[in-house]
Amino acid sequence: MSSEKLPVFATPADFSVDPEKLTQTQDALRTAGCKYVMSTYVDVHGVPKAKMNPVALLEEVASGSELFTVGAMEGMGLVGPEKDECAAVPDLDTLTVCPWDKRVGYFFGDLFYHGAPYENDSRAILKRQLDRAAAMGFIFNVGTEPEFYVVRPDAPSRETEMLARDRYQGVCPAYDVHQTFGSLSFLEKMSDYIDELGWGLYSFDQEGGHSQFEFDMKYADALTSADRFIFLRLMAKNVAESLGLVATFMPKPYADDFRSGNHFNMSLASVETGENLFAPEPDGNPLMAQHGLNCSKLAYHFSAGLLKHAGAITAVTSPTYNSYQGFIAQGAMADVSWAPILVAYGDNNRSAMLRIPPNRFCVENRAPDMSVNPYLALAITLAAGLEGIEQELDPGTPLNASTYDLTPAQLKAAGTPFLPRTLLHAIEAFEADPVAETAFGMEMRDIYLAQKQREWDEAFFPINPEHKAHRLSFI
Repeated sequence: MSSEKLPVFATPADFSVDPEKLTQTQDALRTAGCKYVMSTYVDVHGVPKAKMNPVALLEEVASGSELFTVGAMEGMGLVGPEKDECAAVPDLDTLTVCPWDKRVGYFFGDLFYHGAPYENDSRAILKRQLDRAAAMGFIFNVGTEPEFYVVRPDAPSRETEMLARDRYQGVCPAYDVHQTFGSLSFLEKMSDYIDELGWGLYSFDQEGGHSQFEFDMKYADALTSADRFIFLRLMAKNVAESLGLVATFMPKPYADDFRSGNHFNMSLASVETGENLFAPEPDGNPLMAQHGLNCSKLAYHFSAGLLKHAGAITAVTSPTYNSYQGFIAQGAMADVSWAPILVAYGDNNRSAMLRIPPNRFCVENRAPDMSVNPYLALAITLAAGLEGIEQELDPGTPLNASTYDLTPAQLKAAGTPFLPRTLLHAIEAFEADPVAETAFGMEMRDIYLAQKQREWDEAFFPINPEHKAHRLSFI
């Protein structure tokens, strides 16, 4: 019997590679000097997985030759030694030469099972919701605001030091120029690589936490933005390690410092024209004017869908036990943490879950954090937003005052609920909400629920304490 690997697809008719696209990609890999290719996918946490193949085997890889026992990974289904494998098929349009190691051509891939898209693949789950939006005439565009800490490890003490050698002595180091200069060894490499990738870097800065940074880039369609976010985390890890540093994507690594958020700035565009449909109507809208909102009626209904399903959405956008240590009104500053705490929306209110920014036509969800699996998070977000549009839901009166200044009695009188206070509260909301099945399908809904319930249980009764600590900083 031949040892040659055969495609998982039974015949060429089941799956075929565009010869012209394949040739273009092979030429690009040769020009870049790549030796290896990777067709990647992510587990439930958004951690990329792949085999590494010689670049000469791209055609076989693109035909489904590389099989994976996905049941060996967390939260992906097909658990058991008798289950068949999935094939990771590269999306040839996503070739990315790794800037920090140009030997590797990185592809975002899709999992196939028995010749069809694997229904529990995170990327496939997002694609299903994008197809639903497209059928309604919409393109889902997203810009993210990734924040994370980069620190110097101190092996003997097992403590960490800030990247800038002298710690900021004031209340909040946000935008501090001296701290930025002190961190340029990392920031310059990252910005150079982002420019090289053509992601449209706007800015980078020292954020509110000590040795916490943010990179802001041009928005893109949701699938591209999710792919880029996964790659950004991988790139930040590798750049940090090359400098003897550690990048951490824990949502709240320090009890006395700011959370690492990853706000989603979302809009819908017309499939036909590309026009931003969240922009105010040209002839005005009395309802939006009444509320002082800089958005369209479509954005208004979309926001209502997000608020209706806020608990279930937050279980996915803030997916770890540690995530809920960040939803507090107070933090490093005496009276402001800048974290969302209420299921509310406002025109420029950063203490609410949703914000309608005055300077761009989008809806910003401030709850997502850096531990997110962006494919799953954007899928459930879009499912909820489209429901809001379909049913013309009303989000009610915006809350434009700082929610940090309101007493519990005032909040209760306003009928404004808090975001889930713990991962347990969030997964209970996820379990009870039909939007979870709409977004994920029944099997993945149950897989996700079981995965997060186990994480919650292990947070209190860890079988292996080191495993618990690893889980909190896994990405």
